[in-house]
Amino acid sequence: MRVVVLADTHAPRRWKTCPPRVADELRGADAILHAGDVCVPSVLDELAGFAPVHVVAGNNDGPDVVAWGAPETLSVELAGLRISMIHDSGHKDGRTARMRRLFPDADLVVFGHSHIPLDQTGDGVRIFNPGSPTDRRRQPHGTVGVLELADGELVSARIVEVT
Repeated sequence: MRVVVLADTHAPRRWKTCPPRVADELRGADAILHAGDVCVPSVLDELAGFAPVHVVAGNNDGPDVVAWGAPETLSVELAGLRISMIHDSGHKDGRTARMRRLFPDADLVVFGHSHIPLDQTGDGVRIFNPGSPTDRRRQPHGTVGVLELADGELVSARIVEVT
């Protein structure tokens, strides 16, 4: 299963429509995870044209994004892998231990907020932040994540530059 992971699209200020290089990654996706700060539900509608979307609300998301189906946290099983999501994982110190406590059954925790891509394992959990495709802040490139899942395993996790 191929899963594309996004966060912090910040539409319409940063995301007017799906950027071409992001669309390239979305084509052929089996599922899409969005770790919050969508800002407008039309982004979720656009993403849903590519694959089923699982989303959590970020600190910049209003009631309209929540009404689309974005809770504060979410746990899903994809290809037998238990994935939990939250927007803001807090301070980087102690992050893996905090995510393990918050999501004790997760194989992978996806988060956003920092706009900094990260793939880290610790305290018995792997955490993954795709960065932002549209608001790179101090990062050299806009990014998304691509996960390959099979038989309850995370086969690969990549950060893909899209700008």
